Amino acid sequence: MTMFKARPPAGIDPTGVSEEGAAVYDLIRDDIISGRLEANDRLIVGELAKRHGYSGNPVREALQLLRAQGFVIMVHNKSARVRPIDQEFVRDIYEIGVLTEPALTRWFVGMATDDDIAELERLQEAMEANNFADLILHSELDTRFHTLMYERHYNRLAAEIWWKHREVLRAVTRRFQFTLARRAQVMRDHRELIQLIKEGEADKAAALVAAHVEGSGRHILEQMRAASVARAS
Repeated sequence: MTMFKARPPAGIDPTGVSEEGAAVYDLIRDDIISGRLEANDRLIVGELAKRHGYSGNPVREALQLLRAQGFVIMVHNKSARVRPIDQEFVRDIYEIGVLTEPALTRWFVGMATDDDIAELERLQEAMEANNFADLILHSELDTRFHTLMYERHYNRLAAEIWWKHREVLRAVTRRFQFTLARRAQVMRDHRELIQLIKEGEADKAAALVAAHVEGSGRHILEQMRAASVARAS
């Protein structure tokens, strides 16, 4: 059972929608991330409104926000469907992360407080205690770990792009298991990153995060390719 649900950086998500629209957005996004709604499933306003107990307007608001985040596509600007997340899309997302996350990390190292470091250590201890037994819990803890580093950055657009892409990748990773090698690498990277932050080594921390993000992206692509081969055989 998860301890908490990771939340986006303040002021980022969801934005520009009513309170009801935000609530429906959370429900539909969770359905997509969990797999209850699958790629290319039609998203019919009336059915979603009935399913979640809201009127049509909040559902329309939620679908527009999910469209902006890359979870939903509109066909002929009319019919909404769950977006298929293919290998090219995942590659593009993680390559953007390799470019942006080191810059966010470098800034964080320069302003991290003792309380920030203590919270990173607490989250890392929780991840190690869980040891990937509960993959959803790991995902929430890992997201909170990185959100703590990026949420106060002055460039809100960069933080917003990171969050949107992070959520898409989280939706993909829930379909697969981490390899033992990747699990070990994630833990090593986090521990080393915390130490570099303590030492104020901004450039080294940024380089480590770049490698960490690329490693995560490549691992996801390998899992997707393997699943594609298995389906074809």
